[in-house]
Amino acid sequence: MKIKKIMALKLLVVMALAIGFTGCSKKGSTKGGSSATGWKINDKKGGFQFNDKFKKQETPPGMISVEGGTFTMGKVQDDVMHDWNNTPSQQHVQSFFMDETEVTNKMYAEYLFWVKSVFPPTEENYKNIYNGAIPDTLVWRNRLGYNETMTNNYLRHPAYADYPVVGVNWIQATEFSKWRTNRVNENILEREGYLKKDNKVKLGTDVKAESSFDTESYINSPSKSFGGNEEVVLKKEIGGGRKQAAEDAKNVYAQRSSGLILPEYRLPTEAEWEYAATALVGNREYNIYKGQKKYPWSGQYTRSSKRQYRGDQLANFKQGKGDYGGIAGWSDDGADITNKVKSYAPNDFGLYDMAGNVAEWVQDVYRPLVDDEANDFNYFRGNVYTKNKIGEDGTAELVTSDNITYDTLSNGRIMARNFPGQIAQVPVDENETYLRTQFSTSDNRNYRDGDRQSTRFFKFGGSEEENAEGGEEKFRMYESPKHKISTVVDSTNTEKKMLKQYDKSDKRTSLIDDNVRVYKGGSWRDRAYWLDPASRRYFPQDMATDYIGFRCAMSRVGPKSEKRKSPRN
Repeated sequence: MKIKKIMALKLLVVMALAIGFTGCSKKGSTKGGSSATGWKINDKKGGFQFNDKFKKQETPPGMISVEGGTFTMGKVQDDVMHDWNNTPSQQHVQSFFMDETEVTNKMYAEYLFWVKSVFPPTEENYKNIYNGAIPDTLVWRNRLGYNETMTNNYLRHPAYADYPVVGVNWIQATEFSKWRTNRVNENILEREGYLKKDNKVKLGTDVKAESSFDTESYINSPSKSFGGNEEVVLKKEIGGGRKQAAEDAKNVYAQRSSGLILPEYRLPTEAEWEYAATALVGNREYNIYKGQKKYPWSGQYTRSSKRQYRGDQLANFKQGKGDYGGIAGWSDDGADITNKVKSYAPNDFGLYDMAGNVAEWVQDVYRPLVDDEANDFNYFRGNVYTKNKIGEDGTAELVTSDNITYDTLSNGRIMARNFPGQIAQVPVDENETYLRTQFSTSDNRNYRDGDRQSTRFFKFGGSEEENAEGGEEKFRMYESPKHKISTVVDSTNTEKKMLKQYDKSDKRTSLIDDNVRVYKGGSWRDRAYWLDPASRRYFPQDMATDYIGFRCAMSRVGPKSEKRKSPRN
């Protein structure tokens, strides 16, 4: 009897194994290899190299993860002006990262230190780089107010180190974001063994103008980074720690496929900023939003209703005429000008000061209406597409000290728009746009708005000559003033002088053009009305104020969220 049971058990085992092998035979084996070819991936002898151990994008320094979603953009609860500046529309925003706080004076001072060390203003080729990066400290001055203390101290004094930086125009904020991208990625690559340890701190000695790190330059031409210094730009095998690769090894530099290099820091789009500020995630129940927030916090009032903090102001804003902070000894919001970051409670995403303190620049070019008919996904107005400039040798052309591009802004300020070591950029042309349906030009700032087709004078059945009759100036939708700046040479033909001419025409009907940008959120100078996340205003991109600052954002790559949520969450 026992023998029969043993034989039956053996038979069952054999059958199970047979079934298992039969099942496996229906599927090709790809263990350790490609599911496309079966070839081995990450073979030390060569072949296709890929980081298949990548888990998730690294959270950038100083940032908070914001899970994307759907929301109603532009819904101002108290539309007292009835101007329909931002018509409500349903938009969807992808997940992204955003700075926990505004960029502070301390953070910006680090940027100025780096620029001054690498591009000494004492050298003729670089003098305008540092000068163009310095915030305008004169924004504090007022004809009938004494604010010289802030003019002299706000940017540099350690008492204001953790206060949001102001006096920064939109262009400067954009350039800071580019610099931050490079410094963060440089630190990551050094940590992972792709760059020489501690090289980045040797500013002005080992790290000079044309031997500094740029992310895109490294990706496109890693051997040219740091001026082609192989002692700094190291070769490393994937998964080899800090062990250096053999001379004949391939794929030894970090690339996008390595998963180490972070996407670029940038200003948030208007849709991203408003979505993050509103933080409706705190009002969600199952798969619906329960009510609409008036402010970044819950409730209809600017004071806290929580027992421990009952009556405390939740933001830094102007209480009334002549009242910026309240009565001495019992301050309403704890500040008269700007306040130290994290002085008030964060919103439901964990972001501080999304209302009050300083208003903030966003990427978007200003237009009165959001064109939701054209796009309701990651809405943004202001795309200007460029591509890498390719030299005669067929490789990407790097900016040098001899071909730096300087722009003279409308207010006469000279700024560098590219630094030595970066890849020179040119507009996309017909090679990229021919027969495409989603875009046709490089500059899309005034797409479907502000061009001749948007005016009542445009003849849709007419020829280009008919539509151009009378000149473009006549048919411009937004007749903003055009101030002119020219350079003249003195009588000795040695010294150049900048001539500034004001546009004194009385026919201008608007301040809007392709160079004005949206800023969001209320500030220490604003009444409570502007604390609504949906409110929006605009300002010329090359001008600055004492109440506009900024914070950075970064796109999230990969899944929408880090974990799968159940319907009950």
